[in-house]
Amino acid sequence: MIFIPWCQHHAEKHQILRNFTLTIPYGRQDISEADIQAVATVLRSDFLTQGPVVPAFEKAVAEYCGARHAIAVNSATSALHIACLALGVGPGDCVWTSPITFVASANCARYCGADVDFVDIDPRTYNMSVTHLEEKLLKAEAVGRLPKVVIPVHLCGQPCEMEAIHALSLKYGFRIIEDASHAIGGRYKGKAIGNCRYSDITVFSFHPVKIITTGEGGMALTNDPELYNHMARLRSHGITRDPAEMTQAPDGPWYYQQIELGFNYRMTDIQAALGLSQMQRLDEFVATRHELAKNYNELLKKCPVTIPWQHGDSYSGLHLYVVRLKLEATNASHHEIFERLRVAGIGVNLHYIPVYRQPYYARQGFNPSDFPEAERYYAEAISLPMFPALTKEQQKEVVHSLTTPIGHQTLF
Repeated sequence: MIFIPWCQHHAEKHQILRNFTLTIPYGRQDISEADIQAVATVLRSDFLTQGPVVPAFEKAVAEYCGARHAIAVNSATSALHIACLALGVGPGDCVWTSPITFVASANCARYCGADVDFVDIDPRTYNMSVTHLEEKLLKAEAVGRLPKVVIPVHLCGQPCEMEAIHALSLKYGFRIIEDASHAIGGRYKGKAIGNCRYSDITVFSFHPVKIITTGEGGMALTNDPELYNHMARLRSHGITRDPAEMTQAPDGPWYYQQIELGFNYRMTDIQAALGLSQMQRLDEFVATRHELAKNYNELLKKCPVTIPWQHGDSYSGLHLYVVRLKLEATNASHHEIFERLRVAGIGVNLHYIPVYRQPYYARQGFNPSDFPEAERYYAEAISLPMFPALTKEQQKEVVHSLTTPIGHQTLF
């Protein structure tokens, strides 16, 4: 193991870290020979894009989740964007989301010209706190500034308390987009995440480190046919070929109309073929992640860390395995422990930096003291490697590196 004196200048340490090769990444895709053959079949076909495989993939995901409609797009960010637009988000509106998420959960509202605010997290699940949400709604109602849309984020794959959030939406009149980018294959109250029982739209991500992958890609699911039709137009330039949506009768069979300003957010058949093949192993992937989590829980049970807590109503997709360091029981800082793992070749990460800390959002005047739970989380969280091909021996190596001092250090 490499010894780096912690009194060294930070620039020297970071240069060493940049030159070090990670042997265990925090996440990695699992591609089978069947996946490769599925993609090869499309490459040999007549359609590389806008062919039959994208609808087949949409149908497979919708049926798995129990939703009526699905729209495949080129990223979950695109899905969030068209979801906001379909719900009428625009200038003068406000959208609320969690501060502990990737920036796309907030950016999608800004793309529409809306304002963004954040709801502090629950200290156990790290998802949006229903208690804080209700308190914030009461204050917003008093000043006439209720959100148009709330975007709960199923962090790490564990669903938010959607029934309670939905009840608040009925009381206060906001719409709901579930950011389930981490959560395909999980369940809430025994039903597949993505069924949209408690939301207007649910969004999945198929980035390579997610539970299943299409390389890059995302999907929006809904039970509302009007929202479906609107999002389907928006992903393809705002164009329709449906005479019922046109302003005049078609000039001929070639005719189409651009009804509104849309985008080129389409998914290719190449990507969809990979996703459709990966769907065959979705339950296997999630079950494997649960076995890995159980093993981590056992390996870490005597260590000064807080292991992930799972709500009784949920079956997490377990995209991430986040521990929180009990720093009062260590002789090292969060920063030092993170760097020690990286130096050992362990690709730990931190999901996420609170969005309000990003310079773009900080300029809008957010005060970190308004989000004490998010601040505590950020000061303690580390995402350990979690992917289906991770071995028990690699997990032991991760935990050994987490708990073994370097040189003169006494950490635990």
